Amino acid sequence: MNPLTQFNRTLILPILIALMLVALVAPASATLPPGNTVEQWNKIAEDTVVGSGAFQTEGLIYMSYTSAAVYDAAVAIDGGFEPYGPPITAPPGASVDCAVVEAAYRTLRYYFSLFPGLVANLDAYYAEALLNFGGCTADGGAGTAVGLQAANDIIALRTGDGRMTPIGTTSSFPTLPPAPGVWRLTPPFQAPQTPWVGNVRRFILQSVDQFLPDPPPSLQSPEWVEAFNEVKAYGPATGSARTDEQTAIAKFWSANVIRQYNRAGRDVVDARGLDLLETARLAAMINLVGADAQMSNLHAKYHYLFWRPVTAINGSLDPTAVTNDGFGPVPGYNDGNPATIEQAGWRPLLTTPNHPEYPSAHGTLTSAMAEVFRAVLGTNRIDLDIHGFDPAGPAGNLNAVRHFERTSDLRREIINARLWAGLHYRLSTVAGIVLGRQVANFDLRHAFQPVD
Repeated sequence: MNPLTQFNRTLILPILIALMLVALVAPASATLPPGNTVEQWNKIAEDTVVGSGAFQTEGLIYMSYTSAAVYDAAVAIDGGFEPYGPPITAPPGASVDCAVVEAAYRTLRYYFSLFPGLVANLDAYYAEALLNFGGCTADGGAGTAVGLQAANDIIALRTGDGRMTPIGTTSSFPTLPPAPGVWRLTPPFQAPQTPWVGNVRRFILQSVDQFLPDPPPSLQSPEWVEAFNEVKAYGPATGSARTDEQTAIAKFWSANVIRQYNRAGRDVVDARGLDLLETARLAAMINLVGADAQMSNLHAKYHYLFWRPVTAINGSLDPTAVTNDGFGPVPGYNDGNPATIEQAGWRPLLTTPNHPEYPSAHGTLTSAMAEVFRAVLGTNRIDLDIHGFDPAGPAGNLNAVRHFERTSDLRREIINARLWAGLHYRLSTVAGIVLGRQVANFDLRHAFQPVD
């Protein structure tokens, strides 16, 4: 069924009346998150996406669908900025809160319709939201109609964009002949993580390889020797040169990035007193720019297929560091450089994600987010708190907080954190920093612009 015609607008009023009746018996567990309406549905979207089990880069795509629909609904009514999708003409007096609720709910329900538990949660939140706004009938259903159109427009716009299902699925990708430097599956040897994401149609960028980084250095270069030796010394799980503070910082940045940066956005909204439209714009910037940055990163990773530290440091000595994955023998290859010395049994502090090394995904995203916050706040002195993982707390927590005065502080820390975690050579995260800034600068110049 065409998404644009899946809801017959002549039936809006009967549907609203039915939903009002549902709202009267909404379960007590359907307590909306704190904040304005956009903040509430941003957190609901975050919980839905993360709850689906989506890989973080994949999850940013779903966050973008919802954020774009909410942004377009708010712009249609409040004006002031260019819409992301097709312009929507809002009837006079349309409720922007009701438009936001409808846009978020319909988009999320469409993309997560195969998750009964998530759908039940969405239905309960929707019923409570309608109850809070008197069933969204005071404006004659005008706000609801705007939100519905915004959701349908984004669904139609993004249909056929290259997204693959089910969530978490792997895919084929162009390979390189087995050789030193070529990526291998890393312990615990899971399937390659969502290579297809690198070829999804970008939200704002013009092409999938618009900002392809320069290739990683030769294995015979001084740059490679320096990178190899540094991560070998500072990245292992045991026997590391790291301090306790550096270990804590490495673990801090193991938190889910969808939660980290959407929460940071909501914190900015609360601290700066942003209104509903400004909140919708910031959420859209975080997620669409973030998705473009991470899709560009995955494209580069599977283009270069560079090997991870755990493979390079002990692959030819330790048969448990590699597996029969089609990328080379067991044990693996030596880099052939006498200036690098392998170490059998070397393992990183954190488990290596199951996708290639170069460039760093976290470096790319964090750099892009630094640029988003700089743009919104109008200064490189972002004065921003980021919540991350506290090893003393439960799995998946965001109990630790680190403060970043400047964008440069945020970028510098992520470079060190991924090195201290044993996940990346310094040069990979530096390349990610450059890529993230390039993507964000382009996206922010070509979307979300104010209008006269």
